[in-house]
Amino acid sequence: MQISCDINGKSYTREIEPDLVLIDFLRELGFLSLKQGCDTTNCGLCTVWVDGTPRLSCAMLAAGIDGRQITTLEGVEREALAFGQFLADQGADQCGFCSPGFIMNVLAMERELTDPSVEEIKHYLSGNLCRCTGYAGQMRAIRLYLKARRGGSCEL
Repeated sequence: MQISCDINGKSYTREIEPDLVLIDFLRELGFLSLKQGCDTTNCGLCTVWVDGTPRLSCAMLAAGIDGRQITTLEGVEREALAFGQFLADQGADQCGFCSPGFIMNVLAMERELTDPSVEEIKHYLSGNLCRCTGYAGQMRAIRLYLKARRGGSCEL
């Protein structure tokens, strides 16, 4: 079957097998920021935006993106680098394997929630697993990043 979609602002038309999973489709096109860490849709590493909404690319068929807009980490590189600096400053980027999906969800949360509470942040990011950190550094990085984006002081 043939699908057409927009990925990071560029149009693609490809012939695919009906059972091709989105993560495999995107990786075949060279979008290597996507990771697969669990095979059970529980880790969040494969997060992309489909029409601006975070989705797990391991749980979606490529056929489902026909006519849609997909954003990968490569498509939000500038924002990702800015937030990544906050992660690094807080020592929350130990191995970095979970970072692509985590960053995609943080940036999506920033777009959706104006001034999220700690509980809202935890709820929004509950599907992101990190096997290296205790999440405290990540939480500090998120809060500092959101404050800085709103023009506030970076003190907690």
